[in-house]
Amino acid sequence: MSSSSVTLPGDPPPEGAPPGGRRAMAVWGIGVSVYFVAVIFRTSLGVAGLDAADRFHVGASALSTFSILQLLVYAGMQIPVGLLVDRLGTKKVLGLGAVLFTAGQLGFAFSPSYGMALASRALLGCGDAMTFISVLRLGTRWFPARRGPMVAQFAGLAGMAGNLVSTLVLARLLHGVGWTAAFAGSALAGVVVFVLLLLFLKDHPEGHEPEPFPHQGAAYVRRQIAASWREPGTRLGLWVHFTTQFPAMVFLLLWGMPFLVEAQGLSRAVAGELLTLVVLSNMVVGLVYGQVVARHHGARLPLALGTVGATALMWAVTLGYPGERAPMWLLVVLCAVLGACGPASMLGFDFARPANPPERQGTASGITNMGGFVASMTTLFAIGVLLDATGDDYRVALSSVFVLQAVGVSQILRLRKRAARRERERLVASRVETVHVPA
Repeated sequence: MSSSSVTLPGDPPPEGAPPGGRRAMAVWGIGVSVYFVAVIFRTSLGVAGLDAADRFHVGASALSTFSILQLLVYAGMQIPVGLLVDRLGTKKVLGLGAVLFTAGQLGFAFSPSYGMALASRALLGCGDAMTFISVLRLGTRWFPARRGPMVAQFAGLAGMAGNLVSTLVLARLLHGVGWTAAFAGSALAGVVVFVLLLLFLKDHPEGHEPEPFPHQGAAYVRRQIAASWREPGTRLGLWVHFTTQFPAMVFLLLWGMPFLVEAQGLSRAVAGELLTLVVLSNMVVGLVYGQVVARHHGARLPLALGTVGATALMWAVTLGYPGERAPMWLLVVLCAVLGACGPASMLGFDFARPANPPERQGTASGITNMGGFVASMTTLFAIGVLLDATGDDYRVALSSVFVLQAVGVSQILRLRKRAARRERERLVASRVETVHVPA
């Protein structure tokens, strides 16, 4: 069968498809463990913001630079990482990522100055950027295509579990043993997963080696990017990721705590519980979305747009609530709904995956994964500027969320029919080709 053949969830696996099974789960689990540790390191600053401000003697604007720089590096690395994964394979790229994010975490532990700490977070962001796309590609190599939605959602679930560990465990370590011991000690987890990766991870099952694909330097890079971008499914995946991910990302990464404490008058402890609710909701909704899409492929777009609509509605009700502060029940519902943003962003990969053959999966995933992080960077910056311009008016500043959602939804609606038509054409061609392949 041609490498360009497509199988959608719900279809029987074609002959020669990856077998899945316990061996696949074990190998893929090692890849997921690397991503899990990367997310712990990525989100560790979220629980150490006040400590970092004291340690490096910086204000809020300089502190926010940590998050913006990390996202900038992450987003900028997505297409290069996708190309590297397609060219070098998962194990090499994932291993390099583990080395970089572990070095970044160690550097952050021992940084004596703001500049060195900033460089360490950039190094960490570079290594972190190599993990998720590698894990997605590992899943496509070890599991049948019909398992794709669940594989992606479980990967996202592992990421949120890492966020939870950072919130609950690293925060206690930080206040118990101090800055250097907490960050240096957590870096040992990076060493552990790197050793596991070297010893046990394989790019693909035996007998399922990918077809040779010629690499021709710059020409290969241009061809991979252009071919992936031409597919409407890749662009639709990018805009789904763009529109769904950023409201929760911005809330968890930087502005959720200030909004809840300064604008809503909550204590830090209660605000922390609400942030934890976002993470827990994400984990539950991820399981539900993965099951639904695995059984009903056509549910991808309704779930994505429904999540955008619910998020916009809850922000509108919260920000427009009469009175100075929103009631607790409304903030709880808002945080529960924000938990759906992460799982909805995973649906973007379910549009890009069937639109591209195996040799372009990494590149297409990299393009898709840029969406949410570009939106998050834009919103982080816009909220900060608007807060400064309006004297910390959170209602005005957080309304910038609606602008990016409107842009994203318009692009999704523009591309949806074209992507669906192209996906059907590829599926029909795949089935015809399968029928004519001699036994």
